[in-house]
Amino acid sequence: MGDLHMGVEAEAINDSSSDNHSKRVDIYPLSCYYFGSKEAIVFKDETLSDRINRMKSNYAAYGLRTSVEAVILVELFKHPHLLLLQVRNSFFKLPGGRLRPGESDIDGLNRKLSRKLSASEDGNETEWQVGESLGMWWRHDFETLMYPYLPSKAKKPKECTKLFLVRLPESQKFIVPKNLKLLAVPLRQVHENHKTYGPIISGVPQLLSKFTINIVDI
Repeated sequence: MGDLHMGVEAEAINDSSSDNHSKRVDIYPLSCYYFGSKEAIVFKDETLSDRINRMKSNYAAYGLRTSVEAVILVELFKHPHLLLLQVRNSFFKLPGGRLRPGESDIDGLNRKLSRKLSASEDGNETEWQVGESLGMWWRHDFETLMYPYLPSKAKKPKECTKLFLVRLPESQKFIVPKNLKLLAVPLRQVHENHKTYGPIISGVPQLLSKFTINIVDI
């Protein structure tokens, strides 16, 4: 009986150790990574009204719009930094984008990351380590803000954005379209800074609170 107890105890310790390891995020210095550029991505030049009308048209054709976005961390000045894309020198986005009809979250995020952060859009050059789902944000109407929950009155939400943790290897090439800027922004600067980064990005530090961030010295 004692041996059985010890076996169960050992198994519990191993499970705990494995769980702790999965909750650890190793981040490497920004200097470990190479940054280059490629041809610009064409963006739709549209007003807010145009965007709403486009969302309505797409919803009528395909239903709920689902987007996937990546939370990617690096180290700079001994502090964790979040990689963000800046569009038109104005607003910030997490790398990612909208899924195609029938596309899985992981496949879609791999495709979007390769399109915006890799030299090759087919993903052959880069294998993205898409990990845990961190959270989901919902738009319950076309003209409303997104919320980290789905209101009970929202029977037919219009958009869902899912955030995933993406772990980086020790070195990697980032090749970014010329009309986008890839920036490393301190987590402490992002935290609850809704005015600059919006509700989703500014909430990322809280989503990461369950992880141990381990800065790897190279």
